[in-house]
Amino acid sequence: MINLANGYTSTEISPKFSTGDIINHQMYNYRGVIVDYDSTCQAPEHWYKSNQTRPERHQPWYHVLVDGNQQVTYVAESNLSLDQTGLPIVHGMLNIFFSGYDEQKNKYKRNNVPWNPGNPPEAPPPSPPPDFTPPPPPIL
Repeated sequence: MINLANGYTSTEISPKFSTGDIINHQMYNYRGVIVDYDSTCQAPEHWYKSNQTRPERHQPWYHVLVDGNQQVTYVAESNLSLDQTGLPIVHGMLNIFFSGYDEQKNKYKRNNVPWNPGNPPEAPPPSPPPDFTPPPPPIL
């Protein structure tokens, strides 16, 4: 009889970050908020090979709304760290995917609008809760 419990380990790695976390890209020095993630890189091989840093594919990869512009990036976990500034994120799609901000956790509250790149939601984004006040823009 074969005992699969001995010596077997799952190849799937638990993500270090979660949706709503505000992160820093360690190499390119930008901030952003995680809107979704994949347990491993789901990008096509040609995209991965064009990536200058080529981090390991078999780790969590995150879809990030980049602070201060309209860009969305796809980033390997090994390139990220949690942001410690406490500053808000400014991005045009922030209110589509998040319904508020938790100041104590320095984290945005993810709503139930699905992340579906290339296929926008059929319904408009939900309105923020009545008591939601957007964070102030950063002071430069």
